[in-house]
This record gives sequence, structure tokens and C-alpha cells, in this order.
Amino acid sequence: MIMFKFIFFLTILLSTFNQGFAQETDTSFVNDVDRFRNELNDQYKDKEHSPLTEKDRRKFKGHDFYEINSKYRVVAKFILTPDTENFEMKTTTERRPIYRKFGEVHFEIDGQQFILSVYQNLANLKSEKYKNHLFLLFNDKTNGHGSYYGGRYIDLLIPEGNTIIIDFNKSYNPYCHYNSKYSCPIPPSENNLDVEIKAGIKSYGKAKH
Repeated sequence: MIMFKFIFFLTILLSTFNQGFAQETDTSFVNDVDRFRNELNDQYKDKEHSPLTEKDRRKFKGHDFYEINSKYRVVAKFILTPDTENFEMKTTTERRPIYRKFGEVHFEIDGQQFILSVYQNLANLKSEKYKNHLFLLFNDKTNGHGSYYGGRYIDLLIPEGNTIIIDFNKSYNPYCHYNSKYSCPIPPSENNLDVEIKAGIKSYGKAKH
């Protein structure tokens, strides 16, 4: 009887600890996404850094986002692709910046397996600040039905190991969605996801004015 009571008490203790840890982790995750959103909104309100036209900036209150969902924060397997060749990334204009495919991320959402390519802008190699930055751009089935029809972006850093966190809650729109003066990379066809990613930023047409 004593042993049974001890095991029961230990089970309750571990359960309480795990619930507390999960809640703390969830809170940290939500705070991180909120911080990203606030910084993005502040940038768009800032006269010096906003991609918005002056007319749009003056009435801009903030972006519209999908609800924060931990399902769309995935730990992906990161696979380097060291032998890929440099290529000209297609953009919304005639500009063709030079990129290379740096690696692939393999992950799962709702039991479905997905692969996306991540890219490195060769111009960033000249910058101490951006030399470790990677670029993930993607299309999904919300394009034109909630999110921008031209796809969305996520910024990443080169991971130290063979895993990387991909947080679709931190996806953002290309500048050209807000202002035609910008030239924006177009997601390569290999990064078309056959699923709705209801996370991150919505179309500017749904932005709060």
C-alpha cells in the first residue's frame, strides 16, 4: 500500500511538473511571436523604414495575422546541399539577385511530410551582419485566400546542428505587396506547399486601417 501511494504521488508530481513546463514553454513561444509582430508593425509605422507609401503609412494601424498556433512552429531536419550552383532568383522585376540553395528542411505538419529549400543571398557574404542569414520563401494554399497571392517569407540563421526551428507564425509579406517600387524574390516552384499554412501574416488587403 505504501509503495502504491508513493507511485501515485510521483505520477501526480510529474504530471504537474510537465503541465507547468508546457505552459511556460507555450507562454514563451507566444511572447516571442508577439514581439516579432510588434516589431514588424513598428517598422511599418516608421517613416524612415516603412515600405508603405506615405499615404498608406499615415493610416496604417497594424497588420492582420492568423491566430498564433504552435502547430506551425516545427523542428525541422536540416540537410546541407553543398554542391548546388549559384543561380539568378526570379523577382517581380527584371532584377536577378544571385542566390544558392544552401540546404533543405524536412518537417511534418498534421502527419504530412514536407520539404522546403532554404537559400543564401551571395551578396550577404560580404556583410558581417548578414553572412549567417538564410532565406525561406514559400507558397501555400492560403495564397490569395487570406495570405498574399505572391507567397511569404521567413528569415533564418544557419543552425549549428542538423535541426532548425521553422516558425510559420513569423512569416511576413514581400515589400512589393505594399509598394510597387520594390523588387521581390518569387518563391521557386519547389517551395510550393500543397497545404494551407494558416499562420503568420495575412494579406495587406486584410490589414487594419
